[in-house]
Amino acid sequence: MRRVDGRAMDSSKPRVLEVTMSWHIRLSRITAVAALTLALTAPAFAADSANYQLFRQVETQVLRYPHLSIFDSIHARVDGGVVELTGKVTMPYKRDAIAERVAKVTGVTAVRNKVEVLPVSQFDDDLRFRIARAIYSNANFYGYGSRVNPPIHVIVEHGRVTLEGVVNNNVDRMIAQSIASSFGAFRFTNDLKTTAEARQELERL
Repeated sequence: MRRVDGRAMDSSKPRVLEVTMSWHIRLSRITAVAALTLALTAPAFAADSANYQLFRQVETQVLRYPHLSIFDSIHARVDGGVVELTGKVTMPYKRDAIAERVAKVTGVTAVRNKVEVLPVSQFDDDLRFRIARAIYSNANFYGYGSRVNPPIHVIVEHGRVTLEGVVNNNVDRMIAQSIASSFGAFRFTNDLKTTAEARQELERL
């Protein structure tokens, strides 16, 4: 039986696969399009085949959601058949629609939807658009912006800015930071990872 925002049905605790999903990216194409930023609950985690396969199905549903943008961030934690969704989106309907899509995945028994909706703010809207425009209009990021799904995400909440996603190298990460931190945000966090860093985390699986 599938439940949204329900509790785990099984008291046993299989090993957990936790992944931060940039909406445009695939595990199998990390070097080509900067796939996933991974956060593992245990460094020595050996891939649990069932968790991994279920995550890939959940990932597909999230990535195919047409209304996600570079201003949204979705994180998925898979523990057996229970999927916990976290992150931030710009509109309430995105939060609900993503949970509904994930709940339909075969093998998902419950969805804990903890995705937050970013506040309505003209200041935040202006800030996120200005930062995104500045980054993707920079010559260093022409190649990023020309992709079907640009890999650098700009998350803004109450004037606080976070960059998420994957870039080719540390130079690009530092350039993106220099650009994004120059717009007077109340706080700035750079959570971008390089392709090499993301690949290393994948190899630890």
